[in-house]
Amino acid sequence: MGEGGVSLLAGWESFYVITGSAAAALTGLQFVVITLGAERNRGNAETNRAFGTPTIVHFGAVLLIAAILSAPWPSLVGVAFVLGLCGVAGLVYAAVIIRTARRQTLYTPVLEDWVWHFTLPPLAYATLLGAALMVQRSATVSLFVVGGTVLLLLFVGIHNAWDSVTFIALNLREQEAEREDQNKVLGVTATETTSLFEADKK
Repeated sequence: MGEGGVSLLAGWESFYVITGSAAAALTGLQFVVITLGAERNRGNAETNRAFGTPTIVHFGAVLLIAAILSAPWPSLVGVAFVLGLCGVAGLVYAAVIIRTARRQTLYTPVLEDWVWHFTLPPLAYATLLGAALMVQRSATVSLFVVGGTVLLLLFVGIHNAWDSVTFIALNLREQEAEREDQNKVLGVTATETTSLFEADKK
């Protein structure tokens, strides 16, 4: 596939400007989420590797793919090779994350977690690898497949970042409610102790 195939990339320029910029901005959001979790003592290093770091990686993958497809390639051979490497690396990383999630004991994943954290990402990277293999045979179709993969990774990252934020917020509310209940119990106990002391004095 010569210059005719490479010219197809020009039509995707605005798409990858949008998705790449979104991924870069949302990476900052995930940094905030991780900081909040650390301040509220939610999670540990292994849990963060299973549920927090992958979101950064997915946003980073979107940004990397956007950069790859915005570069001035002389032919689509190089594009196919680099995208294929990204797909393989993503699959290997997904396998490592699944193993980490099974090993950590602080949080038990529910069905939604298995879908969004451990099923859709490897599916996206496998699709990226498949698209890379068919770039030279059907450039137009493969570029649409890559675009769909980028959107999938972007929405997976958004969902997982939001899931982390709501988890931290809800647990913070529960902690505050427990603290208020404990203060009420202590207040009642102190009042009863004072009353008994005054009664003994009389």
